[in-house]
Amino acid sequence: MATPNLDVFQVIADPSRRQILQMLTKDSYNINSISEKFEMSRPAVSKHIKILQTAGFISIQIVGREHYCALNKKGFEEIRKWINHFDQFWNSKLKNLEKLLNNKKTIN
Repeated sequence: MATPNLDVFQVIADPSRRQILQMLTKDSYNINSISEKFEMSRPAVSKHIKILQTAGFISIQIVGREHYCALNKKGFEEIRKWINHFDQFWNSKLKNLEKLLNNKKTIN
């Protein structure tokens, strides 16, 4: 079964999914523990978790009857690349400004 190609920015646009990701920075949790933190049904939380898993943000490990969620680096790679692109853009602009200011100092 092919996994749908999800836009990572749409995935993290949802506040509940961002909150789940924040939770998972502290520890791995089973789905019931995550559900307890939200005022929504367990199936609704499970749907958010499935989206995060499909997009590569979390992995799920089955231990007995429990499904434990943990952060997965893969989902964050596309975001990191996007941010790095703009970091390089701004660093280039700042270097050009620095050169311009240094040239003005030597002229004066």
